[in-house]
Amino acid sequence: ARAMPPTRAPARFTGAKDFRTRILISVLSGKPCVIRDIRVKTAARGGGDDAVGLRDYEVSLLRLIDKLTNGTRVDISEDGTAVRFDPGVVKGGRALTHECATSRGVGYYVEPTLALGLFAKKPIELTLMGVTNDDADVSVDVFRTVTLPMLKKHFGVDDGLALEVERRGCPPNGGGRVRLTLPIVKTLPTLDWCDEGLVKRVRGVTFTCKVSPQNGNRMVDAARGVLNAFIPDVYIFTDHHVGPEAGKSPGYGLSLVAETTTGCVLGADAASTACASAMSEAADLEWADDAEARVPEDVGRRVAEALVAEIQRGGVVDSTHQSLALILLAIGPEQVSRIRLGQLTPRAIETLRALKAFFGVTFHVQPEPESGTVFCSVVGVGLKNVARRST
Repeated sequence: ARAMPPTRAPARFTGAKDFRTRILISVLSGKPCVIRDIRVKTAARGGGDDAVGLRDYEVSLLRLIDKLTNGTRVDISEDGTAVRFDPGVVKGGRALTHECATSRGVGYYVEPTLALGLFAKKPIELTLMGVTNDDADVSVDVFRTVTLPMLKKHFGVDDGLALEVERRGCPPNGGGRVRLTLPIVKTLPTLDWCDEGLVKRVRGVTFTCKVSPQNGNRMVDAARGVLNAFIPDVYIFTDHHVGPEAGKSPGYGLSLVAETTTGCVLGADAASTACASAMSEAADLEWADDAEARVPEDVGRRVAEALVAEIQRGGVVDSTHQSLALILLAIGPEQVSRIRLGQLTPRAIETLRALKAFFGVTFHVQPEPESGTVFCSVVGVGLKNVARRST
């Protein structure tokens, strides 16, 4: 019998927040993790028995990671409030499909997959089915127009990186389909990415599924009303879907992308409907109540204002991408990389804590008061992909 490899001491966490970041970094570092007391407090506040423990979308994420890896072991306690996760080797592969839980958008699953796929044994071709655009998670349009260009330009991931939206799906029933193609890399480059530049143009896309195409034009007009006060070069495409390619539920939305003179891309997006679990977790947000009363003009204006707010925050990536950028920096080569970010989001701060727990890396965070941004610098752990031959 083969001797069992010595087990590494797991990283221990409590609570449900930032579940996917912890799982993702656990796989990248190869260090197991134990998470306890998942949503115990929500039940105590009167959320009922079904409010305790892991949600269906988190279990779905674990299933997806199980498909992408070899040798992953997941133990979930009976009531779902505790998880032990032993990561395996990321194997990748072609013709993978995964049915995402419709309680979260596909963006929830794409983000961890991007970082994992770079260190797989084989390039990944993955089809994800579910909700492509909802009002809480990053939409697939933002991934296509912001995240992938960022990976190509700054992290040197190029050949064959693509995300194709085959069908759109809106909450609550989804029905969307997205094809994601990810190459593998040997190592990530050293980054000194601090020059954010000035915004030179804004591009966007609206989508309308099973509703009047006029809604798209109404969103465009409202968004341009906000943006044309600042910049003339605003162009927004309209994308109207009918029939099976429109998914199973009606909805509409808009995503905007600002490109700067130094090649940074900042995105913002919104949709008319949000997923069920996202709604329950965002119950304290002001938009959750008046979701029924919203009109396309409100969506257009809100996205434009969100984009302007992202530009005002500063930083070379927008607030939704801070977490991913920090992870990619931390697993980069063993030299100092630095990046300029806007004010750190709570999720980015949780990511820094998780990176310290799994990899033992600490970022040096230096604020710059006059611009309101922070410089994050780190010596990476030098993660290498052994599957890729160095040429």
